Amino acid sequence: MTLYDTIFIRRSVRKFKDSPLDAATIKSIETFIGNTPQLARQSAMFEIVSGDKVHGGTPAPHCILAYCTDSDSSYANVGYVLQNVDLYLQSIGLGSVWLGMAKPNEPEQNYCILLAFGKTDVPTRKAEGEFKRLPISEISDQDNLVAKAVLLAPSAVNSQPWKLHFESGKVVIRYFGRGLMKLMLRKKLNKIDLGIAARHIETALLHDGKAILSITPKTSGKTFEIEITYG
Repeated sequence: MTLYDTIFIRRSVRKFKDSPLDAATIKSIETFIGNTPQLARQSAMFEIVSGDKVHGGTPAPHCILAYCTDSDSSYANVGYVLQNVDLYLQSIGLGSVWLGMAKPNEPEQNYCILLAFGKTDVPTRKAEGEFKRLPISEISDQDNLVAKAVLLAPSAVNSQPWKLHFESGKVVIRYFGRGLMKLMLRKKLNKIDLGIAARHIETALLHDGKAILSITPKTSGKTFEIEITYG
């Protein structure tokens, strides 16, 4: 299954089997993470640990811990990288879930967020109708292949904190908080969310035969956005 196909059936899994993955599978996941490009001028670190090394989240046999500096672009980069991993894990039949409130048992400098994963009996979704999402008109000024992929992107408490704007050869995804979530999640988690959405945009554009020219996070005052150009 391709990563693009996985967008339309993925599910946040919170029930895992106790049995850990074999060393070869863990190694292949580490390789996939290492081969996933980061956004320009970003250098987040990622580490796979056993689930007993973290607390405050869904029990899982394995977790990917992300570390980055404290900035909007750094948080978006973590979302951009780990969402690629999230799609990959589910494309090979594993379960995964973002855990924004979980933390390592031992305090770690620059810890950002984690992605829990492992074997699961929880099935993927069968159809897009199983997702609970806003109408596409509330998140995008166009209804197209890219907007549909972003509509299904995961976000903290399903807040969908974004607006899409399309121009010739360009997609801009801008932070747009909604309700109480705007105040609760705006510093870090929603910036991670924009990086997740940017990954879905890139995946959809590549599926459509486009070449990605640049992916650029931008902060101006209170506005944060990611500009994606393609040809």
